[in-house]
Amino acid sequence: MPRAFVYIDGFNLYYGAVKDSPYRWLDLNALCRHMLPGDDIVCIKYFTAQVSARAHDPNKPTRQQIYLRALKTIPNLKIYLGQFRTHSCRMVVTGTNPAQKVWVDKTEEKGSDVNLASHMLFDGFKRAYEMAVIVSNDSDLREPVRMVRTELKLNVGILNPHQIHSCTLRQYASFAKRIRQSDVAACQFPAVLKDSKGEIHKPAAW
Repeated sequence: MPRAFVYIDGFNLYYGAVKDSPYRWLDLNALCRHMLPGDDIVCIKYFTAQVSARAHDPNKPTRQQIYLRALKTIPNLKIYLGQFRTHSCRMVVTGTNPAQKVWVDKTEEKGSDVNLASHMLFDGFKRAYEMAVIVSNDSDLREPVRMVRTELKLNVGILNPHQIHSCTLRQYASFAKRIRQSDVAACQFPAVLKDSKGEIHKPAAW
């Protein structure tokens, strides 16, 4: 049973397999064990960023903090925070003739992919794992995957939360599996958890 470290791009996982589903109360430890039944999952590293309130959704940060608190009940999971940055840009409104442009606020996550790659490489150099597993479909991770595979001679697997696999990631990965909605549905936290501060309740409206 190979010793495995799992590196989760929270943004990629959310928008690929969770956002448009009723299964946002996702137990990441259960998901990893469900997808990797033959591996010894020593450590799970979760990379995300703190979200901001929006006029149409002022409780978004509160729900995220509740979820992060739930994740902290997983003993072998560590959370690493990047940043969300918002900037204004002009975009074309589809279906208009002549084309119309409007200003929109675009929010992007910064840091998570770099942090994920850095941790995977650093842990690989230390020989902390026998196999790294990335939960993402971000083709920007191709080079660190290649380095771990060809330079460090360690296995790297991909758990893809999107419908189509990135060809550039599969080029160097030891294996690639797709995370389906049935997988996330099977790996939910119980509605109520407990930690040292008390009970953690799944948000009623999500």
